[in-house]
Amino acid sequence: MAEFLTTVLLIVLGGALIAQKIDRKARRFERNVKRAFAPPKKKPAPGRAAPTVRQQRPDASATFNADKAHPAKPHTEISGPAYVVDGDTIKIKKTQIRLFGIDAPELNHPHGKKAKWELVGLCKGQTVRAVITDEDDHGRTVARCYLPDGRELSAEMVKAGLAIDWPKFSGGKYRPLEIENARKKMWLADARQKGRIHVWEQYEERKNVRKEETSGTLN
Repeated sequence: MAEFLTTVLLIVLGGALIAQKIDRKARRFERNVKRAFAPPKKKPAPGRAAPTVRQQRPDASATFNADKAHPAKPHTEISGPAYVVDGDTIKIKKTQIRLFGIDAPELNHPHGKKAKWELVGLCKGQTVRAVITDEDDHGRTVARCYLPDGRELSAEMVKAGLAIDWPKFSGGKYRPLEIENARKKMWLADARQKGRIHVWEQYEERKNVRKEETSGTLN
């Protein structure tokens, strides 16, 4: 009888051990199944740097500011067809360039349109090479501009009698090329160089008065 009870007890204990093993395997199998079919975990987004303030692009078409100018990096050049803005300003590849060392009449001043068309004639069909000498804080430029045959646009405009030397910037480089009475002809440009802004103001005022008188007469 004792042996029988011992045998039964061993069977029961063995069954319990087997049941525990089966339970552990079942739970392990369940975990593996869950891992296999679980959706992938999203990786945390990489840290982003704080957004920087968007800088305003320089307006290359604005007037060059000589007071804020500084020498350009050495050997800075651009080249290509030139679009003529006025008698001393061109654009190459969307960069507005003031011709080095000269002063031509403004478009609305005497000889202004003639100066523009003289420069158009020089640049038409040509690849102009601009060696940038100065630029201001907004990326606007001054450059020595050359035609393929080596002629410099600044010199050619002065020799044509449609621009004058600007010694403040050129050091007098083009003064010997000025034609006779060039400064009398381009008296407004000469006045600007000498700081006589009131001469410009008086000219603009007289021009506006004439426009009003003409408009009144037509009406």
